[in-house]
Amino acid sequence: MAFTSANQLELLQTAEAVAREKMIDPGLVVEAMEESLARAAKSRYGSEMDIRVSIDRKTGRATFTRVRTVVEDEELENYQAEMTVEQARQYMDNPQVGDIYSEEVPPVELGRIAAQSAKQVILQKVREAERDKQYEEFKDKNGTIINAAVKREEYGNVIVDVGAGEAVLRRNEKIGREAYRPGDRIRAYVKDVRREQRGPQIFLSRTAPEFMAELFKMEVPEIYEGIIEIKAVARDPGSRAKIAVLSSDGSIDPVGACVGMRGSRVQAVVNELQGEKIDIIPWNEDMPTFLVNALQPAEVSKVVLDEEAGKIEVVVPEEQLSLAIGRRGQNVRLASQLTGLDIDIMTEEEESKRRQAEFEVRTKLFVETLDLDEFFAQLLVAEGFTSLEEVAYVELDELLVIDGVDEDTANELQARARDYLEAQAAKALEAARAMGVEDSLITFDGLTPQMVEALAEDGVKSLEDFATCADWELAGGWTTVNGERVKDDGVLEKFDVSLEEAQNLIMTARVMLGWVDPEELTADVEEEEAEE
Repeated sequence: MAFTSANQLELLQTAEAVAREKMIDPGLVVEAMEESLARAAKSRYGSEMDIRVSIDRKTGRATFTRVRTVVEDEELENYQAEMTVEQARQYMDNPQVGDIYSEEVPPVELGRIAAQSAKQVILQKVREAERDKQYEEFKDKNGTIINAAVKREEYGNVIVDVGAGEAVLRRNEKIGREAYRPGDRIRAYVKDVRREQRGPQIFLSRTAPEFMAELFKMEVPEIYEGIIEIKAVARDPGSRAKIAVLSSDGSIDPVGACVGMRGSRVQAVVNELQGEKIDIIPWNEDMPTFLVNALQPAEVSKVVLDEEAGKIEVVVPEEQLSLAIGRRGQNVRLASQLTGLDIDIMTEEEESKRRQAEFEVRTKLFVETLDLDEFFAQLLVAEGFTSLEEVAYVELDELLVIDGVDEDTANELQARARDYLEAQAAKALEAARAMGVEDSLITFDGLTPQMVEALAEDGVKSLEDFATCADWELAGGWTTVNGERVKDDGVLEKFDVSLEEAQNLIMTARVMLGWVDPEELTADVEEEEAEE
């Protein structure tokens, strides 16, 4: 049935114009027309009918068809769109379940309201086609730098033209107080491309560390070719940044290559980033050495690394403290981002005072628990003994190297230390039982009575309770909240239980309880080792 309505002719003209304007496949517009006409037909013939419209792409002829599906007798629900095998025999030879019967029905003349509704359907489909086209074009550009033209600003967010549509540079993704006018050309990093029903789909950034890394990749051929690798980037956008680089070719200085002749390469990046000062640092797999580099231009006297806690202590001369910390903590903050460690900076004097305080605490411990005079206790601390357990269970030879300690004295020291520890263990065990701790936890291998007491104080009183714990709940750890590293205290952290030890203890408990098959556990471990 050919179009006879003027409204339908207008609809065709609108569809063709929109297809040309939006530069999308005309077939998509025709499909939208078919859907809109089918909806109009259902409003006339009944919403339960399955009405389909097919438009000839050459002549514009539209055919309206009623479709019915052959179903089992007991499955017949919609009498307008379905029929049984028996009913189908009136129209078809040897009908089977699942067959489709189509019959042409008179076309629908579009009234004013129906025509307007059809236009809306077409325009909606066109918008969806545009968004699909934009997503398909940009999904592979995620993580790259693009050029764009500023169109307008909305509530501090900059809307830019990227050719196939619009992208957004949000307020918090702009550098400092950047201001743009319509028509300005900008470069930005494609941070994310998402398929959305409405609103922007392409999200840009000029503050992302990756933006600076990509700029260096554009300016430094050695980075583009893979000879120099960017290992880490930390930024305070618009103010200062640090970038760590490593060369796979020993004859190429990675820092010099990134700086360029007379600073030309790094200056090009600085200009794009609104004057952001950039420290280019040689990366080193030895973390203390890398940290010393990262804290430049400050000079570092000493570094103490606690890899398990993800924390590092840095000692600097008094006159270097402000330089190491930086203005409003900027230098140490960037160094922390670059290394992924929590950095504690102190002066040589502060470290000396802390070490003296620790010395006094340990001396007092040995005086009070081992019944020693202060001088003898100081000798123990000076030799590196930090706990009663060390005194009680070290090889006798390690005590004999202390001036004035013979074999009898060493044996007496160890006997006193063991007696004290046993008394403390008995006291802790009594306290744990008083709190209702079950024997299954008390006798669990790997836990001392003091550990059991600490667990009981935290509400862990049975092997089942223990098996449900997470490793960080026992050993402690660090989490990142709003970009800041936050310490999580572990129940057994004061006993120097590591995350790995906590994991092993928890898994052993689960095996004992039958929650985990030991063979599957062994297979998982072997698989992890093979991957490593």
